[in-house]
Amino acid sequence: MTVMSDKVLPHHFIKMKKKGKKIVMVTAYTYYQAKVADEAGIDGILVGDSLGMVVLGYSSTLPVTMDDIMHHLKAVINASPKALVVADMPFLSYEVSREEAVRNAGKLLKAGADAVKVEGGEEILDKVEAMVKAGIPVMGHVGLNPQRYLVLGGYKLRGKKAEDAVEVIEAAKALEDVGAFSVVIENTVAEVAAQVTRELRIPTICIGAGPDCDGQILVIHDVLGLNPTPPPFARKYADLYNVMIDALKRYAEDVRKGTFPAEGEYWSMSKEELSKLRERLAVRRGDGD
Repeated sequence: MTVMSDKVLPHHFIKMKKKGKKIVMVTAYTYYQAKVADEAGIDGILVGDSLGMVVLGYSSTLPVTMDDIMHHLKAVINASPKALVVADMPFLSYEVSREEAVRNAGKLLKAGADAVKVEGGEEILDKVEAMVKAGIPVMGHVGLNPQRYLVLGGYKLRGKKAEDAVEVIEAAKALEDVGAFSVVIENTVAEVAAQVTRELRIPTICIGAGPDCDGQILVIHDVLGLNPTPPPFARKYADLYNVMIDALKRYAEDVRKGTFPAEGEYWSMSKEELSKLRERLAVRRGDGD
């Protein structure tokens, strides 16, 4: 766990790579998730478009909008985290043109994000370059790109074949060349992620891509056990899904038995005010006869 006394900014990630310090990131979408992550000493928080699946219940990230990201970003920012806050740019918020990419990324920074994240390689390099030139820190994302799962043929493991491995490596290097300050590598074989990490001066953050990256990121629902069906690369550090079910069952039982709320869990009038109330009610009843 890395605890920093000052606010974490993109250049701190690069310094951590140079010093050989592992970077720890999680996704977070709410005030309390961000607060807990920050108090735990997490280095970076991603307000990910994964909220489409773990918060809104969509089957993919494609329906997520800028408004969705903005809404959850504001909740995270309200926790005033020291951690670097990265906002995902949802599908079609940056692909159409450089101007639109800069405009939408700028909105996220104005809302409080420290950086933005985009998916892709060669096809988005001009957008990344334009955002960086506009003063917007950009985190890249190679390997599996969930926003492109339809053209990729599903959520497939990347880098198993040499040709595909070269494509992932070159995409990461190209993102560095146009100014990205770090790169997420998702669902990619460990050897390829390790090679990217060796070749890049900027840090690599892995999710399902092995132990050799400069850092790791997981969805907070997977870490805390809120997702009953986590991906195979995630490690569950708690079982909050069943803890929550148990707590709600006990709450429901207490309500039905009449044992909640108990004394000390509600407020009462003073005896004097209660006496006055009864007198007034008696007068009202008399007036109504």
